[in-house]
Amino acid sequence: MGIKTYRPYTPSRRHMTGSDFAEITKKTPEKALLAGKKKTAGRNNQGKITVRHHGGGNRQKYRIIDFKRNSKDGMAATVIGIEYDPNRTANIALICYEDGEKAYILAPLGLTDGMKVMNGENAEAKLGNCLPLSKIPVGSAVHNIELIPGKGGQLVRSAGNSAQLMAKEGKYATLRLPSGEMRMVPIECRATMGVIGNVDHNLINYGKAGRKRHMGIRPTVRGSVMNPNDHPHGGGEGKCGIGRPGPSTPWGKPALGLKTRKRNKQSNKLIVRRRDGRAIK
Repeated sequence: MGIKTYRPYTPSRRHMTGSDFAEITKKTPEKALLAGKKKTAGRNNQGKITVRHHGGGNRQKYRIIDFKRNSKDGMAATVIGIEYDPNRTANIALICYEDGEKAYILAPLGLTDGMKVMNGENAEAKLGNCLPLSKIPVGSAVHNIELIPGKGGQLVRSAGNSAQLMAKEGKYATLRLPSGEMRMVPIECRATMGVIGNVDHNLINYGKAGRKRHMGIRPTVRGSVMNPNDHPHGGGEGKCGIGRPGPSTPWGKPALGLKTRKRNKQSNKLIVRRRDGRAIK
């Protein structure tokens, strides 16, 4: 998918870019696979803001994606169309199984209308097919990877990403994730072959604040321009430092670099190498 530019008839339009949606072949979503999506504006069940800078945005419908891909093993499905999904960076593909049932899956790069995909242990290791890691050749690029067999894909689901299957030994397969982390995953877990499409998504320049507001993202104000009673970084005459050993959150907690992962987390033993290149302790 390519990037398109705009004629600069306003200052914000000059540097604005967008997707040309060349991969998209179907413009209207499948009604049976839509669900309502309620906006929370970052608030929890008590009405308190737990995630800042959320609110507003265009109305959206949720597309029900089949992340598990285990209900129609051994049955071929035909790709009907590639669609835009407002809920994620990746595009989605509408597939129809031989018995007439339809489903949405994440669209890998190169998947087009009319192609066949299949799930299960007997599926061929080719683009768009979902099969256990034990049946996938070492060195292959995969996405939508399960962490627990049968739970559905949890890893590598955003546009342009893929993981590489590095090794298979005993009960575990070793994967190199997009972050650079080397991680072991149970070999019975399923993954989908290929790289996720819409690879140019990270090259888009939104150009103006309004486009982020359409996405439901509200402004973020720097703490250094606030008053001391609003933020620990606030106060001072003109531009000045934060006056603290390190940056803080608005509530005085350490930020930007503080490690929050638990030292005794159960899955630590499955991480071979962290994304910073160090072995896990």
